[in-house]
Amino acid sequence: MDLSVVIVNWNVKDLLRSCLHSLLTAAQTFPQIRTEIIVVDSASTDGSAEMVCLEFPQALLVVSPENLGYAKGNNTGAKLTQGRYLLLLNPDTEVKPDTLQQLVNYLDAHPKAGAAGPQLLWPDGSIQSSRRRFPTLGSLFWESTLLGQWFPHNRYARQYHCADQPVDQVQRVDWLVGAAICLRRETWQQVGPLEESFFMYFEETDWCRRCAAAGWEVHYLPTAQITHYEGKSSEQAVAARSLRFQRSKLRYARKYFGPGWATGLHLFLWATFAWQWSEESAKWLLGHRRELRRQRMDAYGQILRSL
Repeated sequence: MDLSVVIVNWNVKDLLRSCLHSLLTAAQTFPQIRTEIIVVDSASTDGSAEMVCLEFPQALLVVSPENLGYAKGNNTGAKLTQGRYLLLLNPDTEVKPDTLQQLVNYLDAHPKAGAAGPQLLWPDGSIQSSRRRFPTLGSLFWESTLLGQWFPHNRYARQYHCADQPVDQVQRVDWLVGAAICLRRETWQQVGPLEESFFMYFEETDWCRRCAAAGWEVHYLPTAQITHYEGKSSEQAVAARSLRFQRSKLRYARKYFGPGWATGLHLFLWATFAWQWSEESAKWLLGHRRELRRQRMDAYGQILRSL
């Protein structure tokens, strides 16, 4: 087996169907790339598992009674794989017909690369940011926070997103967004699986950092392309998504920068969510779009209590 595709699904049946169709088309277009598909369904309630059984008997289906999250779900699927390479793929994606072949051929030709990732595209065909440098203390405070909303083009976020590098050139990067990342089995076995203490977010960052520490490289391959309908699973629970992201950020900060900086970041995040809750409360009191303000107050309140 050349390539094992692992998909962790949660309540995105229609997108999963399109994803699987695109994978089968790619496999049929380039049959020399022997491919297997493993779908791990994390307690979906929309009929996803039944759809895979009925429409895609070629895929190996694992049905979990609980939501495993990204890390544990992919680890569960990876244990069942046989391929020389593992493609961790989100269900809200569609691969171009030659993408699988390009990824496998590229990794065959570059033995120092422990992982490679495609160029991600938005549904309208524009390029989606998927290359990253490892987080710094600056990017932890300035990227995907209230400061980042106020100053979206700050230097920390631009550096983090590799904004100074061309998007159309093959290049070595620190890490790749986990929506689609192809891993060499030898590297996976040496580095180990995804750390499951990261339920969602930062698990691929942590894995790529361990990959680099073990002497492997991570490459970005823009000629391989995948359309990504970003966040279709996580947007079903917005407050939970934000909380999981911030918790994973704090866990990453503690692991790589120590408990002191993690505590400082924790206090900073709590203060920013308190500010946003206060801002929404003031607008609610003034009678401005009260239903929307109530929803946001509830979401920020959940995050504040959990943090």
